[in-house]
Amino acid sequence: MLLIVGSRRRRNEKGVVKLCQCNMAASDWLVTLVATALFCGVLCLCLRFRRTGRPIWKSLLSKIMARTEKPLFRIAYTLYTRTKLGYMYYKRQMRKAREQFPTGHSRAQPMEVNGIKIIPISVLSDNYSYLVIDTASSVAVVIDPADPQTVQAVLEEEGVILEAILCTHKHWDHSGGNKGLQKLHSLCRVYGNATDNIPGLTHPLSDKDSVDIGRMHFKALFTPGHTVGHMIYLLDGGATGAPSSLFSGDLVFLSGCGRMFEGSASTMLSSLDTVGSLSDETLLWRGHEYAEENLMFAAEVEPRNAARENKYEWVLQQRGQKLCTSPSTIGEEKEYNPFLRIHSSELHQAMGLQQDPDEDWTLFRARVLEELRRRKDLYRGR
Repeated sequence: MLLIVGSRRRRNEKGVVKLCQCNMAASDWLVTLVATALFCGVLCLCLRFRRTGRPIWKSLLSKIMARTEKPLFRIAYTLYTRTKLGYMYYKRQMRKAREQFPTGHSRAQPMEVNGIKIIPISVLSDNYSYLVIDTASSVAVVIDPADPQTVQAVLEEEGVILEAILCTHKHWDHSGGNKGLQKLHSLCRVYGNATDNIPGLTHPLSDKDSVDIGRMHFKALFTPGHTVGHMIYLLDGGATGAPSSLFSGDLVFLSGCGRMFEGSASTMLSSLDTVGSLSDETLLWRGHEYAEENLMFAAEVEPRNAARENKYEWVLQQRGQKLCTSPSTIGEEKEYNPFLRIHSSELHQAMGLQQDPDEDWTLFRARVLEELRRRKDLYRGR
């Protein structure tokens, strides 16, 4: 009898424990739900006040958003790069861009020197793909074909054979058209860095590997920071007596650089130094049309830069006619691109930064880059 009573008591105690655990679990779930709702509410208020609030509210809420943006952005970034949601979002953006810009967001200005033709292709809302053609053999390479339909139309118009895709990195707005073009061109090879999980990759590349197509000689340069496997491609102009051309993806833009999604400031600095080491005459063909906004930001951090002012006037004329602003040159960028002027004492002074007495020069430059990138991330234009 005592054994039966004891057994029942233990069962009752276990039942009470389970009930308490369930109540605790429900309580935790409720707290999480309430916290999430409050967070979303605060976020909505922030967004609302940032649009309609007084300047003091805008300043305060910009600082709040700067602190909350990082965890929110990391979640969104992971979804974009690692799940099908990212691909679905890219497809939606592509459809919207085709509707909004049926002839492209910018008018192309092809360049041909000694039989090598470079055609900027306006894709999505502000991206550029590039078709590079050896006119003597009618073979072509495309860099970052974000919209396969648009790229294919240019291929057919030019009457050339697509032999290779050079992909700078995995983001859908640069790699989304790889597989679509592979279906249309069965012998087309896809080059890129294996660590970046590039769609349709057939030929992995490492730093300083070469890709030869017809008379076109490309060198792949490993430039992580924006992504872990970001690469840029240098087209050697020596063989044809033309300037070399750099296809920089999201590493360097006109007066700007890409965000450091998957790398530290030191990593990004090393990649930017790779660009800075190239010949000043090298033509820069970048992945996005950000010229106007980037030059406006450059004015905020280095307002007395005359080269920037001259370039800004030119960009306004170009964009007023919806003309592409590519290419610039590496030499020009060193004059007005703050991200290629990390070494400049004028920039340090304008930003209010100073090297500590015992601070390593490279570490100081990385600190300057980190602060510069932080300011750019917070920049909302005029």
